[in-house]
Amino acid sequence: MRLAGKTLVLCVTGGIAAYKAADLVSKLRHAGAEVRVLMTESATQFISPITFETLSGYRAVVDTFDRHFAWEVEHISLAKAADVFVIAPATANVIAKAAHGIADDMVTTTLLATKAPVVIAPAMNTGMYDNPVTQQNLQTLRARGFHIIDPTEGLLACGDTGRGKLPDTPVIINGIEKALTPQDLRGQCVLVTAGPTQEAMDPVRFLSNHSTGKMGYAVAARAAMRGAAVTLISGPTALDTPAGVRRVDVTSACEMYEAVMAHAPEQDMIVKAAAVGDYRPAETAAEKLKKREGELTVALTRNPDILAALGQCKRAGQLLCGFAMETENLLENASDKLRRKNCDMLVANSLRDEGAGFGTDTNIATLLFADGRRETLSIMHKEALADTILDRLLAMRQGRE
Repeated sequence: MRLAGKTLVLCVTGGIAAYKAADLVSKLRHAGAEVRVLMTESATQFISPITFETLSGYRAVVDTFDRHFAWEVEHISLAKAADVFVIAPATANVIAKAAHGIADDMVTTTLLATKAPVVIAPAMNTGMYDNPVTQQNLQTLRARGFHIIDPTEGLLACGDTGRGKLPDTPVIINGIEKALTPQDLRGQCVLVTAGPTQEAMDPVRFLSNHSTGKMGYAVAARAAMRGAAVTLISGPTALDTPAGVRRVDVTSACEMYEAVMAHAPEQDMIVKAAAVGDYRPAETAAEKLKKREGELTVALTRNPDILAALGQCKRAGQLLCGFAMETENLLENASDKLRRKNCDMLVANSLRDEGAGFGTDTNIATLLFADGRRETLSIMHKEALADTILDRLLAMRQGRE
């Protein structure tokens, strides 16, 4: 979440979901953002301005003609101060006003004056939301560059079931962050693999590794945040699917191979961050293997080499990034892997480095390129490393166009 130091103007309009805006203000403040709240008169019937003043640390503004303020044309000053302008919840009424340039209260006059990106999160009765007039108004706003966060489906306060619920706070915050993020990967198709694979010995046991998927999920999340169409092929993890990402779940290396090869042809960039098992049991027992005296010997057979297969069938213009986790001779082994697998870039890191490896929120990596360049990076959060990886791939792609 990269909202620290940003000024957000949050407009709360008159719907039952107005109470959820309190949690939004709290979470935004926790993320380091400065939040200024505007309310319509109708919104004050659902939640008190005092609530927002307590949470934001600023007076909640309702009346355009309020005289109790330091001399300043307030709707203009807030419009200029905003890094992003958010309406959540947005009623059908305020959406209609925004679409047609009507400015008759503090929310709509400030909206009309701002040059900041605008995020709108509609919340209303299903019939109102599905009404062709509302849909046309939303389409008008989209065409003007407004960021619309679609409502979710469920049981509404009126008793109806359908579209119209205000999305959960994390979804709205993700939309706000996306509005503030340059969409430099828009139009790019990015495939990411993440997590471990599991190779079954019997119905109970399997061979696997310590990968949690954090690095691959970070790459997928940042690529989607920057506008890419992202497909994430994931082994078993406990992680939630990043917003805006299409996720394909697999278990074994063979399943991952099939999924990757099926999706690879349409991709512009492929980032293979998964820790795929090199071997699997030659035979999987149909029943649980029972404990017995002496040793148990399990014959292993090679799994398909996904990265090598991608390198062999890589189409013109497609970029391939691999990963190498080593415990010794990091750069020598990584360089050899880069060459043998026909990668354009390879991210090398050592399990021996503190702050790197499986399960951590940080990583320490060296980027190796097919042209022989190397870039040694300091310890950084995996999201920051994900952005660096995407930056380098985008630079290479732009250099080939």
